[in-house]
Amino acid sequence: MGSLKGKKALVTGAEQGIGQAVAKALAESGCDVAIHYYASKELATGNADFAKSKGVMAEIFHADLTREQDAKAMVASAAKFLGGIDILVNNVGDLVKRKLLGKVELDFWKKVYDINVTSAMMVTRESLPYLEKNSGGASIVNLASLAGRKGGHPGSLVYSTCKGAVITWTRALSNELAPKGIRVNCVAPGLILGTRFHDTHTTRESADETIKGIPLGRAGTPEDVARTIVFLASEYDGFITGATIDINGGVYCA
Repeated sequence: MGSLKGKKALVTGAEQGIGQAVAKALAESGCDVAIHYYASKELATGNADFAKSKGVMAEIFHADLTREQDAKAMVASAAKFLGGIDILVNNVGDLVKRKLLGKVELDFWKKVYDINVTSAMMVTRESLPYLEKNSGGASIVNLASLAGRKGGHPGSLVYSTCKGAVITWTRALSNELAPKGIRVNCVAPGLILGTRFHDTHTTRESADETIKGIPLGRAGTPEDVARTIVFLASEYDGFITGATIDINGGVYCA
């Protein structure tokens, strides 16, 4: 993997699951990491301790990223701690609850959109002045989902729509930021077990049935996703931008 030693990374939603794996993988690659969390300070602290054990700087930052002032304050604090931002991983996202269209209230629609799309916009906007200072080229990686590609399972209409928006946001933002040397890419994970998302929203029976249809014959792991994100953040990804990388064992191939 291309050297990330000395790079400064901000990872949102980094207390558990994919975000946790990403923060750890970046630390193992030599990045100083700012670990954003919302729910569990204990988990976030454990991740920071792991990163420090790898000889890099790490700190945790709490924020509700659906609130503009929280997003602004978190990014400013993280950038101050790191001394800048070279890599941004927008990992915050949630389905919240499965609802068919007839049960979708406007407030619910806005809530899911704010968690999955608005939060990424605000964090990226606030991080941009720091990313622009990276003369060697900075990297943004957004988290979408297989649901944003295929439309998701029943009850995931709002979430799937939001993840489709993240994919389009990635393409549009890559066009805007390419002249500044900032690469913007996206990953779209499929069934990734060992995450709060699937622990909450996917039954064991449903997961087993999904695995039967995966050509590679297994579910993914958070580490599968993290390794791809580390690549996208590295110098080996110097000529890839605006792309969405599907991580689903062959279920969907764009």
